[in-house]
Amino acid sequence: MTKILTIVARIEAKNGNAEFVKEAMLKLLEPTRKEVGCIQYDLHQDNENPNVFVFHEQWESEAHLQDHLNTVHIAEYVKTVDGAIDSFVLNRMTKL
Repeated sequence: MTKILTIVARIEAKNGNAEFVKEAMLKLLEPTRKEVGCIQYDLHQDNENPNVFVFHEQWESEAHLQDHLNTVHIAEYVKTVDGAIDSFVLNRMTKL
């Protein structure tokens, strides 16, 4: 049995770019949730630091995640937010 792949992606926008980055990320929700293999794809914003965002994702497999990372909407997002992101960390996790 294949375990579900959980992704926790932490994105920190540069000062003054939080709203711009948030709008770009919100555009990812609908198309991503329709992708084959996507179980969950939720965006959160930190209550204390509005520059910090976290995607909590669940995918049926690593292959499905890779397909997601190669979509047109991800490529457009990366191009759109170029220069507006301070840091990005993606953690692949397994539920214990």
